[in-house]
Amino acid sequence: MTSVQNSRVWLITGSSSGFGRAIAQAVLDRGEKVVVTARNPQHVEDIQTKYPDRALAVQLDVTQPAQVKAAVETAIAKFGGIDVLVNNAGYGTMGALEELSDEATRRQFETNVFGALNMMRAVLPSMRQHRSGYILNLSSVGGFVSFPGAGIHCATKFALEALSEALVKEVEALGIKIIIVEPGAFRTDFNGRSLVLADTQIADYEPIVGGLRQWLQDMDGKQPGDPVKAAEAMIQAVNSDNPPLRLALGADAVDAIETKLESVKAEMEAWKDVAVNTAYEGAAVGAIGG
Repeated sequence: MTSVQNSRVWLITGSSSGFGRAIAQAVLDRGEKVVVTARNPQHVEDIQTKYPDRALAVQLDVTQPAQVKAAVETAIAKFGGIDVLVNNAGYGTMGALEELSDEATRRQFETNVFGALNMMRAVLPSMRQHRSGYILNLSSVGGFVSFPGAGIHCATKFALEALSEALVKEVEALGIKIIIVEPGAFRTDFNGRSLVLADTQIADYEPIVGGLRQWLQDMDGKQPGDPVKAAEAMIQAVNSDNPPLRLALGADAVDAIETKLESVKAEMEAWKDVAVNTAYEGAAVGAIGG
């Protein structure tokens, strides 16, 4: 595996549309190689046809471990390794916590959390062997700030960010870098075919949840964020000598995250005396994980 940018190999999950397709196109335009994946590979075969020497279309449902294993093995056999994994496959489930069934909730976690985890575990052995690699985990502004009516979706993204925070410390000495991407509202299919609404709607929650549901539907196709520019920003982060752990994308994401950080800081200060005065007398207190 080489560090020369135009020889890098990218594996992108959920490449048929949105961020996945935009990243694939941008990377290919730079002369790099890409394994484009989709549950239905016919949806990405046009990319392989256009770039037959540098693109490979592979069937991949990230919730199916056998397909994950096969996709990674195929990528390594074809191109010699995987330099960048983009965990992009995912969707949103919206509804109040009480409105969403166990089945819908578990299905959301299977794709957004366990699917990404399946991919990370599959590529890490090769990356460890080569002492290099990047993993981009597509989270959301909802991976840092949770919103009423989106609790289950946000919970999956919070979980992905927790996994990423731990992983970055586990692999930094091995030459592997982790980037969490936190987009706001971008013009992808998220508000359309990738959006799942709760089957049950409870009237008591309508004043809160109904507004989010209507906003998502009204904004479909009108989101301010440009996926092509988002792809360029992600590539810039990968190319950086000092890539960020978190890359917020969109003014809306930046504003929401900054507002939460200020709120958490203010609340921490207000309750600091209560928080710290909870140890046994004389007990030594150290940093967690230190």
